[in-house]
Amino acid sequence: MTRSAFASVLALSMAAPVFAQPRTPPSQDRNVAEAYAQFLMGRHLDDIDDEAGAIAAYKRGMESDPDAADIPAELAALYLRQNKIPDATAMAERALKVAPANAEANRVLGIIYAGRLESDARADQTRGQRPQPPSSSSNNAALAVKHLELAVAGALGEADPNLRATLARLYIHEEQFAKAIPLLSDLVKQEPGWQDGPALLLEAYSGAGRAAEAVAWLEARVADEPTPQLLASLADLYERDKRWAEAAGVYDRLLKLAPNNANLKRSRASALLQAGGHDNLIVARDELSRLAEATPSDVRAQYMLSQAQRRLGDGAAAERTARRVIALNGQSPWGYYALAEALEERRQYQAVVDELAPIVGAQKGKPADQSIDIDVLLPHLGFAYQELGQYDKAIATFEDARRRSPKDPTVAGYLAEAHIAAKKYSAAVDVTKAALADNPGDLRLMRLQAQALRHSGKADQGIALLEKAVKDHADQPNAYVTLAQVYSEADRGAQAVKVLQDAQTRFPDDNLIAFELGAVFDKQKRYADAEQAFHRLLSRDPQNAAALNYLGYMLADRGERLDESVGYLKKALEIEPDNGSYLDSLGWAYFKKDDLDLAEKNLRQAADQLRTNSVIQEHYGEVLFKLGRYDDAIAAWTRALNGDGQDIDRADIDKKIKSAKQRLPKKN
Repeated sequence: MTRSAFASVLALSMAAPVFAQPRTPPSQDRNVAEAYAQFLMGRHLDDIDDEAGAIAAYKRGMESDPDAADIPAELAALYLRQNKIPDATAMAERALKVAPANAEANRVLGIIYAGRLESDARADQTRGQRPQPPSSSSNNAALAVKHLELAVAGALGEADPNLRATLARLYIHEEQFAKAIPLLSDLVKQEPGWQDGPALLLEAYSGAGRAAEAVAWLEARVADEPTPQLLASLADLYERDKRWAEAAGVYDRLLKLAPNNANLKRSRASALLQAGGHDNLIVARDELSRLAEATPSDVRAQYMLSQAQRRLGDGAAAERTARRVIALNGQSPWGYYALAEALEERRQYQAVVDELAPIVGAQKGKPADQSIDIDVLLPHLGFAYQELGQYDKAIATFEDARRRSPKDPTVAGYLAEAHIAAKKYSAAVDVTKAALADNPGDLRLMRLQAQALRHSGKADQGIALLEKAVKDHADQPNAYVTLAQVYSEADRGAQAVKVLQDAQTRFPDDNLIAFELGAVFDKQKRYADAEQAFHRLLSRDPQNAAALNYLGYMLADRGERLDESVGYLKKALEIEPDNGSYLDSLGWAYFKKDDLDLAEKNLRQAADQLRTNSVIQEHYGEVLFKLGRYDDAIAAWTRALNGDGQDIDRADIDKKIKSAKQRLPKKN
């Protein structure tokens, strides 16, 4: 139960009515004149605040006609206003024995049971517990719903709005969202000044899985009534739906109403970071820089600033900002997290280990309230070990992370990837199988299992797994890309192309599909088709660094249009200046142009960053050999043989090493 969904039920329903509340005459089924006279007398005395006299009159009326339901129901309502809950309950139950559908008696009991539910929630909050009502609370909720439904039955649109509001809150508490939606829709229209109404209706739409309807309703409402509260709700809905650019636009509107609100500025910057794109990142960075300068102690703004700087390719600035976050709050993991990402951006994996390993080691064995939460740091430490070729340490780190989060599919994926990098394929299969038992629809885990199976000589099993995944996840572009990648790795290129072309028809604007189609065409030596695919992608996303790199490298590797190749690769590096893969591509293009100094400079940086990448080490060996640095070339090619082994011809590298050794000066 969320208190926001059920706050102040008693105050809403027991206090003087916010909305006009009609009174109904007593039942005339038993026309006992004295009982009716006493009933009227009781009401009159109640109206003039003579509650004692009213109670006495109602009791005389019940003596005259014990079977009249309306008299004990009215007395129950009076007792409820006096907060005499046992007396109110007894009178309401007496009335319902005579007339189970009596609206007033059901109203009283509904409010009483709702009040008990509210008391349970307050008690949980006082004890600092998460609201997990026991069975008695669940029973209170069910009884409250039952009686309030009877109280408004037959007069839903005309019944007391306070009562309907209480019933709607109960529906949300009980997750009966479909029932809450029509009730709240009517109330919001009827009572436009009710501040909680829109938020409750949106919560009901969201709970019912009808997010699109919630957005449409709120967009229409905001068009007529652009209040700060409604605009904030719309921004929240856009964020839940990952419509980040639209969320940022709403925050722009809110900032026009409150131009100095730092929270709104942070929220807009966060939405722009999530939306991505070079222009959005610049706006976010500049806004966060101003916030950080105005309030240097603003940890959240400093953290987001580091993220923006990193994504704009300024790794050094991102590192400086991350260290400021650590200085501001060394007990939070997020400064270390930002620092790790900044160092990774420049492929400084040893520095990541140097920074994180002492922090992680120091937290082990500490009480939870005295330690840093290292769950978000362990993956970065594991990645760094893996990139440095220290696979045993990487596996041990990810296993530690998995022990801390045994059901997390992302952590299981990291562990499987480390096993694959270490060529421990059966272990990777075991990890993914166990994780898929808990997360049966996780496409990444399926992809890793298929990859491990292929390396184990069981490619068909992996393909079958992913073919089924496409059927089960036909609405997810990533499912098609994953299957196409496995088809391509298994030399079933035609099937890979068909899967991606079908997916492109279904998802024409998906960049991932367009990129993978270009890559598959390239592997099939359909170069014109590959170029066309990448150009289509770049026409709608000119800042797509991965596409620029692939297109540039594809031309360089074939030795074609090398000036054009260099242009693409320089642009990719403008977007991601320290990307080792892109540095390798540019170095290779310069090598093909026979510009050996520039080739050596870029390939050296790439090889220093990605020491276990066999292809990059092979490229670096080529330029060193051509420069006559045979010892260095042999060392680079040896690293290629000891690296990940992907996309290299080992026999060919062995020949190169022998050739280089023959050229070494003979020792005396």
